[in-house]
Amino acid sequence: MIGLISATAAGAVARDRLATAWPTRVRVYDGPVGDAVRAAFAECDQLVCFLATGAVVRLVAPLLGDKASDPGVVCVDEAGRFAVSLVGGHGGGANELAREVGELLGAEPVVTTATDSAGVPGLDTLGFPVEGDVAGVSRAMLDGEPVVLEAELSWPLPALPPNVGRPAQQGGTAVVRVSDRAHVPADREVVLRPPSLVVGVGASKGAPVDEILGLVEGTLRDAGLSPKSVAELATVDAKADEPGIVGAAEHLGVPVVTYTAEELAKVEVPNPSDAPLAAVGTPSVAEAAALVRGGELLVPKRKSARADGLPAMATCAVVRRTRRGRLAVVGLGPGARDLLTPRAKEELRSASVLVGLDQYVDQIRDLLRPGTRILESGLGAEEERARTAVAEARRGQAVALIGSGDAGVYAMASPALAEASDDIDVVGVPGVTAALAAGAILGAPLGHDHVSISLSDLHTPWEVIERRVRAAAEADIVVTFYNPRSRGRDWQLPKALAILAGHREPTTPVGVVRNASRPDESSRVTTLGSLDPAIVDMMTVVTVGNTATRQIAGRMVTPRGYRWQEEAN
Repeated sequence: MIGLISATAAGAVARDRLATAWPTRVRVYDGPVGDAVRAAFAECDQLVCFLATGAVVRLVAPLLGDKASDPGVVCVDEAGRFAVSLVGGHGGGANELAREVGELLGAEPVVTTATDSAGVPGLDTLGFPVEGDVAGVSRAMLDGEPVVLEAELSWPLPALPPNVGRPAQQGGTAVVRVSDRAHVPADREVVLRPPSLVVGVGASKGAPVDEILGLVEGTLRDAGLSPKSVAELATVDAKADEPGIVGAAEHLGVPVVTYTAEELAKVEVPNPSDAPLAAVGTPSVAEAAALVRGGELLVPKRKSARADGLPAMATCAVVRRTRRGRLAVVGLGPGARDLLTPRAKEELRSASVLVGLDQYVDQIRDLLRPGTRILESGLGAEEERARTAVAEARRGQAVALIGSGDAGVYAMASPALAEASDDIDVVGVPGVTAALAAGAILGAPLGHDHVSISLSDLHTPWEVIERRVRAAAEADIVVTFYNPRSRGRDWQLPKALAILAGHREPTTPVGVVRNASRPDESSRVTTLGSLDPAIVDMMTVVTVGNTATRQIAGRMVTPRGYRWQEEAN
């Protein structure tokens, strides 16, 4: 929950804008400012104070305890010009909150945390539990001091600065360790705890929380494993609501993941048993649930021990997940920076490896973190880039594969996903397509049914392309042509236009947009009978209206529906 505090009418206006935008995320505190700040500090995860920074410093200073537990505090000035991350930049999420507030209110986010200012990922912002000397190791990273990376587990991480390397490459005394072992950090050492462990749990009906939790924690302790690397408790779906299992998961801060008895019965385990087979229909619960998605069995089935001497009511087993890399297929939009989505920016900054066409890499190079490995190539190497990106992900890397527009539209998602299998995690990040960017410039040509057709016959036979153009012409659908014309391929566009002309009047509006959203953008609205194909090149998108499309005030407009069309006539 985010507490909102204001002292003046101007502050209250901005406060109410946040309250309206985030109705489920915020709580407004009224009354004397000092009382409001103290109450919000005790009750909320974050605070936004529409007050002077000096006033907020004096109010929160006596309340500060530990940066790992203090709420994040953001100050917004009376004029709404700046959103200042004041306290809890990383641990309290104030840096990100300042960016969110700034975006909503039109204020400039002010973030002074050293790692953020230098573009270096904060070790406490990677999404993993972290232990050790975060401040000291971060300082060494920022100072360019050699920092050892001890990756006991290969886990996808964002790019780290070039001075962070493996022991064979670096001789520094500061250490970043990636481990799920129960290791106590030494001086100037940070341990990142990736979610690498799955604990399978079986339990009799009514098994107490303490018995299950004690079994899990004791098993991890005896195996030398950290509970902070537990990703989930896994069990059979018949036990999804078992109070003891649910309570143990809540205490550990992990979800309960369930599988059917049929799924678990197919998993080969070292210690099957007749008891769970009779009770829930599978010869194994703990081991099978931990192993069902693959991995290394670190601790076979273990039973709980009861002080009263009665039979055990719980079992558990521990598996280390198979290493999985991550591939983000990112659409960059048509080229303008303000049409690059926030999600795309976040994925670019989360990647340790970037794969893309050289000219697209140049568009976003400044957004990458220092140390990002860039694998770029020229035109015509789409399949090679897709294979490279998937191969890097299979090595356990966090990879971003970029494409223009939306990566799933005539871009990199198709070849990449055709190459990828289920041994890596894949996420798609949508982008603004060329058709949408051009449509917005032209007016509203895509107001009804529309289709996009590429006229490039490099990968698709012309006979197939022609059949699709003819079908769109006969169906009276608005058509956007991608890859319409190049120096070596200049006859396809006139041919496609001739096919459309057989079904539409010469006065049908046609929009031509070159380099949509870029500094040298140009556009014009003409007609099917007047369009000169010679003005079109590969950087151009051509949109041909249907029989209902009209030119209105110089813009292309296709009615939303036939009823509107009839009423207009």
